[in-house]
Amino acid sequence: MGYFADLPTVPFEGANTRNPLAYRYYDADAQVLGKSMRDHLRWAVCYWHSFAWPGHDIFGAGTFDRPWKPGEPVTAELAQIKLDAAFDMFAKLGAPFYCFHDVDAMADHDSLASYTRELDAIADKMAGKIEETGTQLLWGTANLFSHPRYAAGGATNPDPDVFGWAAHQVRSMLEVTNRLGGANYVLWGGREGYDTIVNTDIGQELDQLGRFMNMVVEHKHKIGFEGTILIEPKPHEPTKHQYDRDTATVYGFLKHYGLEGEIKVNIEGNHATLAGNSFEHEIATANAYGIMGSVDINRGDPQNGWDTDQFPNNVPEMTLAMYHLLKGGGFETGGFNFDAKVRRQSVDAIDLFYAHIGGVDVLAQSLLAAAKIIEDGELDNFVANRYAGWKTGIGNQIMSGEMSLADVADHAVKAELNPKPISGRQEYLETLINRAV
Repeated sequence: MGYFADLPTVPFEGANTRNPLAYRYYDADAQVLGKSMRDHLRWAVCYWHSFAWPGHDIFGAGTFDRPWKPGEPVTAELAQIKLDAAFDMFAKLGAPFYCFHDVDAMADHDSLASYTRELDAIADKMAGKIEETGTQLLWGTANLFSHPRYAAGGATNPDPDVFGWAAHQVRSMLEVTNRLGGANYVLWGGREGYDTIVNTDIGQELDQLGRFMNMVVEHKHKIGFEGTILIEPKPHEPTKHQYDRDTATVYGFLKHYGLEGEIKVNIEGNHATLAGNSFEHEIATANAYGIMGSVDINRGDPQNGWDTDQFPNNVPEMTLAMYHLLKGGGFETGGFNFDAKVRRQSVDAIDLFYAHIGGVDVLAQSLLAAAKIIEDGELDNFVANRYAGWKTGIGNQIMSGEMSLADVADHAVKAELNPKPISGRQEYLETLINRAV
């Protein structure tokens, strides 16, 4: 009997249901703004927190008693048990996608040869599971942060030999992601940063990282991978300073190394708040720069200063993020990946179901609310009217390049400009958003 054998396939029962193992708002085929909820959300279960994390923290051992023994050495047999359980859960949840790091799913290895062997073995089995269940791969990535060799980073490591190990892992996982039909590949810079600037040559490390990413893009085109390459911004933790601290920083990096047309961002809610930004700010910034790719959907705890990776539960906050996502055109190859973990005290198999069902319903309810705001048009009209002066007259002449700084200054004097403050209507607009929720 499988680990989730006693749990049912999760149905949609509507907002009035009292069944905790049913979706209240996520009706996969329901049409919202001309697309199904399934196609809007493109949600995915993550392999790492759900199946590889043992429930430990820095003060205590793991609390999860799973048959695949997370936290213990992984044999091929345990990897198979984990794989079977994972795809069973994906199917019962009706998850259209999943995501994984290489080491989440495979047996342990101690050399490049054994790494390649174990990764290929589990990838072959994943291919069978994808065909059997229909759950597709949203993205793959390589873990360049857990092993001691990566204590000083992967691509940014002072030792070229570590760079070589990292290159092998990324090449292998990029090829596996391509083989499995993955829609994206994520470059997650877990330790691409520094703990102290005293021993760090920032320029050297940034050049290494830029070269590494150019090599990844070159290999993507060489093997014919048609998915999107993504970078996941994160400000700190585990290092004091990460080079990809937020979306604006990532864009500057991409522009400097000629990658702005090749790589987009995978934004995480908790990483945004750790950087001192809001989730919706990061999405709006990615839209502005044309690099919006995918989302790791989770939340932090305002009473903690680290990445707690909790399942989303705040519909009003998520509605504004969803609004900006929809205004940017929504996902192309990306989606919402639940990079979130159940709490250490949530030790039962059913808790994994409760967490994902609740998270999916938060996304669905936020989608419905954001669609109301867009269909109503009042917020969009207000913002358009606020900037209307830039579409005609002198505003248009400034933006089109027809006027120099001196021309604008002379116009101000000639027209005796004396502009008065215009209300931004913040409180009114916030109430408008809450009305949709």
